[in-house]
Amino acid sequence: MRIAICDDEEAQRLLLQKYVEEWAQENSIHLATTLFASGESFWFAWEDDSAYDLLIFDIEMGQMSGMELAGVIRKKDEEIPILFVTGYDSYMAQGFEVAALHYLLKPLRKEKLFAVLDKFNKNRMRKEQEEKLLFRTELGPLSLPAAKIWYIEARAHQCILYMEDESRILCSSISEMVKQLCGRKEFVRCHRSYLVNVQHVSAIVKPELILDDKRRIPVSRSAEKEVNQAFIELYKG
Repeated sequence: MRIAICDDEEAQRLLLQKYVEEWAQENSIHLATTLFASGESFWFAWEDDSAYDLLIFDIEMGQMSGMELAGVIRKKDEEIPILFVTGYDSYMAQGFEVAALHYLLKPLRKEKLFAVLDKFNKNRMRKEQEEKLLFRTELGPLSLPAAKIWYIEARAHQCILYMEDESRILCSSISEMVKQLCGRKEFVRCHRSYLVNVQHVSAIVKPELILDDKRRIPVSRSAEKEVNQAFIELYKG
């Protein structure tokens, strides 16, 4: 998870960083924080790298306030969560205008920040699970959330998609499935003929993966390192 913290007071930046890192450690979440001392410095960096999961802004900052910064961000990204932490409560109505995740007053109380971060992370995980993927099958288009896919097996120039209690024949090759799914943290190619959803792997017993329902699929020696890393990455946050 990546979080950007923008506050023109160094002590506040470091305090926020300390708190969010404590929260991440308590929840076994792998976290990277980036600190910015002004709205201008954040905006300059944002244009090159906007891949953050959460933005935490002070409001009263130099020439570009946190509220102004949120306004220009919303013109490009309507979804990214923005949390305001400020010493003034007079901006709350404006916070609603830019669809702020929440509004916390200084002096910041750690337990209140943790409660907001808990809610944010719960919603983030729910959205990831609910996001649906589209596949071409012999029976027409199939839309599924990633969590419902257990594994995919190559068969000639097609594939079979396996769920908990059913399967579908896909009109796609295994290489096409690799391109579609292996950019996601849940999926890894464990064998030249198999893609697996790591969420449904209960154990790695070489040379096989054991799924939650005791089904077994092969893991090749060349894929062992990648499979192990995918398993670690998924569950560390």
